[in-house]
Amino acid sequence: MSVLVDAETRVLVQGITGHQGTVHTVQMQKFGTQVVAGATPGKGGTTVEGVPVFDSVAEAVQKTRANATCIFVPAPYAKDAFFEAADAGIKLAVIVTEHIPFHDMLAMYHYGQLRGARIIGPNCPGIASPGKAKVGIIPNVVFHPGRVGVISRSGTLTYEIVSGIKDVGLGQSTCMGLGGDPVVGTSFVDALPYFEKDPETDILVLVGEIGGTAEEEAAEYLRHNFTKPVIAYIAGRSAPPGKRMGHAGAIIARGRGTAQSKREALESAGAQVANFPYEIPTLVKERLAAGPAR
Repeated sequence: MSVLVDAETRVLVQGITGHQGTVHTVQMQKFGTQVVAGATPGKGGTTVEGVPVFDSVAEAVQKTRANATCIFVPAPYAKDAFFEAADAGIKLAVIVTEHIPFHDMLAMYHYGQLRGARIIGPNCPGIASPGKAKVGIIPNVVFHPGRVGVISRSGTLTYEIVSGIKDVGLGQSTCMGLGGDPVVGTSFVDALPYFEKDPETDILVLVGEIGGTAEEEAAEYLRHNFTKPVIAYIAGRSAPPGKRMGHAGAIIARGRGTAQSKREALESAGAQVANFPYEIPTLVKERLAAGPAR
């Protein structure tokens, strides 16, 4: 078992004929993912890296039984791309595209809820389960199969931490990059139940950042509903109030969303919070050696 993606996942790439779509299709294939179709209007009947391209998502799903999509469509067209996928019955959409307008993402979020389609992203690196499948852009080389789950709002920190976990001789069950926009399709609270139920995950790494209340909400969920040990890190400790740090959602406003408030909430819920990203792999290894109880 893994979280949301496995060896049976059949991936459609929307925007496969663009540079990023093509490059990451190759990398997903090298990871072992079944990339079964691409969709670009007007390019139907062609192929990209051996993957058949269709003019519409509906046709791609009908002919290839694709059940997940990775969206590389430019921001002005991303909403329509997701709507098309949801209407075709796709139940998992990883949206890599950044700069999607706020109101577009609001509409996408609610349409996904209506259609029963889980969105990961936008502006995210995707999801990967080593040895099974990857949907997104996380580098292949950082992974090794194992029993450490990772949920993160930060792309580059995800890569660093996952690589560090590999370097200390451990591996990952599933790694999920949520994205850092103000509105995302999957929050920590949405993702945590999957990892709680996953028998292949023994410990969870949670990587947050300043801005919003997602980490405080996650802490409340951890306190009452999560039984596995958690190692956490909050990026942005030195960020001044009102200054955006990298992500559109990473902004402190009116004293809310600070690194300190998030740290305190997570610690009070039983999580161990690292001071620096490089500490996480060692803390994970030590916590696993100590035993399964939180």
